[in-house]
Amino acid sequence: MKLCDLTQFYSPLSGGVKRYVHEKIAYIQQHCPSDEHVLIIPGAKTERLEADRSRIYTIQAPLLSRTSRYRALLNLRAVEEILEDERPDLIESGDPYQMAWKAIASGEALGIPVVGFYHSHFPEAYLRSVAKFLGQTATKAIMDFARRYVRTLYNRFAATLVPSLPLAGLLHAWGVTNGQHIELGVNTQVFHPDRADLADTRATLGIARQRCLLLYVGRLAPEKNTVTLFRSFASLHQRYPDRFHLLVVGDGAQRESLMQLRERTGAVTWLPYCTDSAELARYYRAADLFVHPGVQETFGFVALESQACGTAVVGVSGSYMDQVIFHDQELWAQRNTPEALAEAIERTSAQDLEALGAEAARNAATRHAWPRVFSRLFSVYREVCARYRKA
Repeated sequence: MKLCDLTQFYSPLSGGVKRYVHEKIAYIQQHCPSDEHVLIIPGAKTERLEADRSRIYTIQAPLLSRTSRYRALLNLRAVEEILEDERPDLIESGDPYQMAWKAIASGEALGIPVVGFYHSHFPEAYLRSVAKFLGQTATKAIMDFARRYVRTLYNRFAATLVPSLPLAGLLHAWGVTNGQHIELGVNTQVFHPDRADLADTRATLGIARQRCLLLYVGRLAPEKNTVTLFRSFASLHQRYPDRFHLLVVGDGAQRESLMQLRERTGAVTWLPYCTDSAELARYYRAADLFVHPGVQETFGFVALESQACGTAVVGVSGSYMDQVIFHDQELWAQRNTPEALAEAIERTSAQDLEALGAEAARNAATRHAWPRVFSRLFSVYREVCARYRKA
């Protein structure tokens, strides 16, 4: 089988989609000797990179963000030419915009089944945050349009892959009738709970061992709810100036707010990005507690990675990420406010974090190791191809 992933949700610096497609490439190279993989993504220039049964095509595209390095792939003719040349057995579309419609059109023209992966619940993550400034009537109109758009687009795919069971239920309620629940995974060879390097990592970062080290990994953006995190940490620091330290790995539009927090508290360490998975795993292991303020996650990649490294997670209850938290969430914030999150961090930090982390690591490794995840995914691929050939 030759698979083709097609997405513009791809940054060379970070991101769950990048992790997912590269783990898939590695799985094919290690476990599927008769399979091939093709990846089509936007980039700074047009080029083709080739490895063992894997080809990565980048198509020159303009930047959407100078910090995250995401790009808008507009040259759809180039996409079409690659698909015509490669003729994959199945195409997977990884975003809900013009690339998705191009994948569907090319699949129909070439006789190739196309599946869509619902990586981002964009009506909540992006549209609602804009619509709230326009009033209740406009917000309702925008969300109604978003539901119709999602229903129209995703019912055109042979299957819609959804990483969260509750989210799959929501899409079904919106009228998406072809949903398949496919959870994402973690590389347990990299993200594991060996803390032998903890002291060295903290020393390198200049963070005292007696401080409770809080960690956040991800974009600094409104849809990630990072300002709530910053305000909650400011409150904690005011009450306990010598107790907590915040390590942030990521960049984005709200960087200035983070820099102001660092200036005010003197208890913030910032790393713009970490592209090395082994280095990122060391940061997870060095932390006492991972803080995830997001309320619009479709899965929660970083929360899963943190737990696989033996570091417990605290956040705001009620998102689709709840399903991948493998320890008690009783002390999590029940409201999306800085005060509630600060209280949740304070209470959780007083628990036996080592025991919580050990429990989470066992469950993450058992349930979400990538080979297990991809075995299920590839079964779906084969079912889709078989139905398509029969039809």
